[in-house]
Amino acid sequence: MSGTLRTARWGRYSLRWHPRALAVGTVCTVLALAVAVVAVGSGEYPLPPADVLRTIAGQGHPADAFVVNDIRLPRVVTGLLVGAALGVAGALFQSLTRNPLGSPDVLGFTQGAATGALAVIVLAGGGSLALAGGAALGGLLTGALIYLLAWRQGVHGYRLVLIGIGVMAVLTGVNGYLLTRAQITEAGRAVLWLTGSLDGRGWDSALPLLAVLAALLPLALGGGRALRLLEMGDDAAAALGVRVERLRLTLLAAAVLLTAAAAAAAGPVSFVALTAPQLARRLTRAPGANLLPSLCVGAALLVGADLLAQHAVTGRLLPVGVVTGLLGGAYLVWLLATERRAGRI
Repeated sequence: MSGTLRTARWGRYSLRWHPRALAVGTVCTVLALAVAVVAVGSGEYPLPPADVLRTIAGQGHPADAFVVNDIRLPRVVTGLLVGAALGVAGALFQSLTRNPLGSPDVLGFTQGAATGALAVIVLAGGGSLALAGGAALGGLLTGALIYLLAWRQGVHGYRLVLIGIGVMAVLTGVNGYLLTRAQITEAGRAVLWLTGSLDGRGWDSALPLLAVLAALLPLALGGGRALRLLEMGDDAAAALGVRVERLRLTLLAAAVLLTAAAAAAAGPVSFVALTAPQLARRLTRAPGANLLPSLCVGAALLVGADLLAQHAVTGRLLPVGVVTGLLGGAYLVWLLATERRAGRI
């Protein structure tokens, strides 16, 4: 059965996993890496996959090494990390809110990051580093605001969603106002960032996100068992020894940080955080948040969307956010129709 747990023991330690979830994660990881190799080798200076792998291993021609290591690989690695971070963040949000629509896009965190970035661009005229810092700070402040507004002897999932939707509406208006204050060049730069793009991303974008993901992923995985208990309801989880509000605050903070770091690296790429956990759960058919499968699906989705964005229109490079918006919007319509037929909305 897909939901059957397997356990491996080493003395006092044990590891439990779902075989189907492990298989899905493995396949998605291989797919993401394969698409990444193809993406690194595509462009005006094409390279076959074998040459790409040889160059990454340090055995390629100097010209190939410059194209791969300095130009294309940072962009692809940033895409993989952004997709992974959004996949984990979306899985945490959906599990904590117990709502398939619980994602940074719907709850307002993405708009908060956009507000911070727009403030830097329009009001301060800051560069790329300041823009990334503004996006991260905007996302964190929005997360704190939503949590405080949703607090009433605890934070209920549906109340968090409703408050998040309201904050998102307000921030959308603020972002529109900031755009009207911008000069033409600033507005163009802001619109490109708001769409979500990996153009020109270097190692200075990938490495900070890698550090954030490396720090927060063990924290999220460590709360996986308690998170499964929390999905049974606050009272049941508390009766089983889970410190409900402490766990919720910790994992919400981790999800907000991951969302803010992803937005700082690539802009507010839409719908990946919504779609990846849903696809992971449908593929694994396993209970719980499916954090690792969501990570792998998110990475595969984003790097695949970026490859499609580079080749969908001949002679033009689309921002990756355009592709994820189109695909994710279609998925959202399908999800809402499915939920309605099931009588859940």
